[in-house]
Amino acid sequence: MLDIVLILALFAALLVVVAISQPVAARLGLAPVVLLAMIGVAIGAASTVLLHTPLSPRFGEIARLFADLPVGSETFIYVFLPPLVFEAAITSDVRRMLEDAAPILMLAIVATLVTSAVVGLALWPLAGVPLVVCLLLGAVVATTDPAAVIAVFRDVGAPARLSRLVEGEALLNDAAAIVLFVVLLGMILHGQMPDILGGTVEFVVSILGGAVFGALAGRILLQLIPWARDNRLSEATLTLAFAYLTFIVAERFFHVSGVVAVLAAGLMVSAFGRARITPDNWSFLTNLWSQIAFWAHSLVFLLASMLVPRFLVDVEWRDLLLVAVLIVSAFVARLAELFLLLPVLSALRLTQPISTSFKLAITWGGLRGALTLVLALAVTENRLLPEEVQRFVAVLATGLVLFTLLVNGTTLRQVMRFVGLDRLSVVDQVLRDRVLALSYAEMGETIEATAREYGLSPIAAKSAVAPYEAWISSASRRDAAKIELTDRDRFAVALVALGNQERNMVLDILARRAASPATVQALLRNAEALVEGARSGGRVGYKRSAEAALAFPSSFRFAHFLYRHFGILRFLADRLGDRFEMLLVTRLLIQQLTGPNAARSRAIFGERMMGLMNTMLQARLERTTAALDALRRQYPEYAAALETLFLRQSALRREMGHYQALFEEGLIASEVYEDLKNSVTVARSAESRPRFDLGLDTSRLIQRLDLFAGLDERQLERVKKLLRPRFTVPNEVIVHKGERGDAVFFIASGAAEVVLPHRRIPLGSGDIFGELALLSGRKRQADVVALTYCRLLVLRKTDFDRFMRDNRDVRIAISRIAQARQAMNPPDEAAVAS
Repeated sequence: MLDIVLILALFAALLVVVAISQPVAARLGLAPVVLLAMIGVAIGAASTVLLHTPLSPRFGEIARLFADLPVGSETFIYVFLPPLVFEAAITSDVRRMLEDAAPILMLAIVATLVTSAVVGLALWPLAGVPLVVCLLLGAVVATTDPAAVIAVFRDVGAPARLSRLVEGEALLNDAAAIVLFVVLLGMILHGQMPDILGGTVEFVVSILGGAVFGALAGRILLQLIPWARDNRLSEATLTLAFAYLTFIVAERFFHVSGVVAVLAAGLMVSAFGRARITPDNWSFLTNLWSQIAFWAHSLVFLLASMLVPRFLVDVEWRDLLLVAVLIVSAFVARLAELFLLLPVLSALRLTQPISTSFKLAITWGGLRGALTLVLALAVTENRLLPEEVQRFVAVLATGLVLFTLLVNGTTLRQVMRFVGLDRLSVVDQVLRDRVLALSYAEMGETIEATAREYGLSPIAAKSAVAPYEAWISSASRRDAAKIELTDRDRFAVALVALGNQERNMVLDILARRAASPATVQALLRNAEALVEGARSGGRVGYKRSAEAALAFPSSFRFAHFLYRHFGILRFLADRLGDRFEMLLVTRLLIQQLTGPNAARSRAIFGERMMGLMNTMLQARLERTTAALDALRRQYPEYAAALETLFLRQSALRREMGHYQALFEEGLIASEVYEDLKNSVTVARSAESRPRFDLGLDTSRLIQRLDLFAGLDERQLERVKKLLRPRFTVPNEVIVHKGERGDAVFFIASGAAEVVLPHRRIPLGSGDIFGELALLSGRKRQADVVALTYCRLLVLRKTDFDRFMRDNRDVRIAISRIAQARQAMNPPDEAAVAS
């Protein structure tokens, strides 16, 4: 039986090695994982040799612990893989990755299949093993390890898109390779020849099933997080538990890919968790996961590398030839994927073109690492496989891992410099210089203010400020002389900064809990869209993104669909409440951006650019105010309630800040502070956004119509039973030209217009339309479109005759309206009959 104390000592010693390797790797200019791989191989070799020396009696137990690790492939997969996958997902920028979804999916899934096929077919004639075994080896070596590559990318300042492509590929690549490995291994164990159709079905079901289950698990996790009440320790614990539970349940109960399930859950949390978790707690969460992933990845790399001597103990010259063929075929597959398949995506306009330098960097950065060795270990542990198959996979997979780590890993930095990917783009250089200039200018002002406040020597202050002034002067000359940017490009840089400034304000709203999670999510999405629009399309892109932010989102359109076709009202009311809050907070954000404090930080872009930005902001403010006023006019009571809630929450935040300041200054005791804080917390919990009421009560809407003012209570009760309320949104077509008239409409509130070929006729509160189609029996002659949010009363054709018969005064009024419209309009434009 294994000694648990020795095992704990083993892992503690390995963590010490991990800690020491980091600064050593930085000093040697190596990626830490490359150095860890070297150390792991050295430890494994030394322990194996030690067992066959005179020192074996004294150190044999420890050496045997290192040589025959008490860690199997299942331990690697079930203990280390879930946190590694979840951390990679939760720290990903999902929306930026979606821009490159097509190439990422190509590199991760299609490329895995291509690599397995190319490697398998290249080795089959030479290896002396069945084709399915060669394909299995292809699946084992199809996994890539981005850790060393991303570390080099960050060191040399590689473009962000290149890092996203490599990270995105690694997210799905491991899952695809593991699923393919399991499928092929099953074929070998059952003695089957490669079954393309059956294998494809199993592959697709495992991945899609894992994605669906993981997305569901992620949604459940997001629903549980608010129950933690902003307790960051509880939130972190929930995420850790769900990472393991999602993996285990997917693998053992649903028999789908656990890696894909954990990935989907992590991406769900990454995409929507920022709106539910405060920025401070989110920072704590991601930092904690980064630390967990660092430990897990380092230990996996170190432990897996210690297996290398065991795999290569009886290597032969023929094996070296096969390793060479494997290396060449793996690179050929990589080049084919990048230079033959990706251009197809660009031609189909599924992605922006990827430059040759990017493709070369991705090719050389295709390092294999710990997961490749773990899958090879799984093969050697399977006693149902022939020994020659175990040896074939273990030796060749280890050879490729060593080559990519020791050759590619140590020369990637030089390759990046050779293809020119170690420099910022011209636009990024300008943005960097602008940020530094702003910071240095503020530092200079701070130094001078500090010197005046403490009575320090002006000479000392001047000396301290001098380096900052020199850099600003140098940057100005470089900007004018060397960096050739058009005004359009400069304005795009300024708009990107403006979008980021708005995003930071939204995060501050989240931290203060000044808006609901749904609203914060929408505001973050809008701010990120503004940044991307400015980055890709400059002023036009920013403007389009600003307009899109005011459009009705898909969730609103779906809720409106449910209301129109199924009469489900609650979802539409909730979405309108969200829109009301989103527009109100957006207007406040724009007002803050146009204020003196926010504008001061943009002064570095110059007066002309500031003027253009202010013009853009004023246009956004006008459109947002118009959209808000369209709702406010229909629902003034709700607007007042929402604004009251905002003011109340603002007062509570200020109250809390006042108490905190008194406590930090030592003016009140901790007991008093806690009591005051609890009172504010209770008041906050009692404040919530009011439920939105569409105001479709038929009785109240009838009271708004002068047409029914002369009816007595009995008549009103009969009319109420015949009329049906309806809600419309701006630009909704209420009736269509050419359709049969099946109803007449009364506008209780709002505005609409009749769209004629050469003119438009406005309609407002109290107006009626659609009556001519019912009286004449003709088809509708024009569209009627809502200009604002409208509340209508609809009288169906089946009830119209009874309505006209029972209500003499209303019948006379409607007949007069119809006669007047017929007299006013030509026969072919009796359009109000619509």
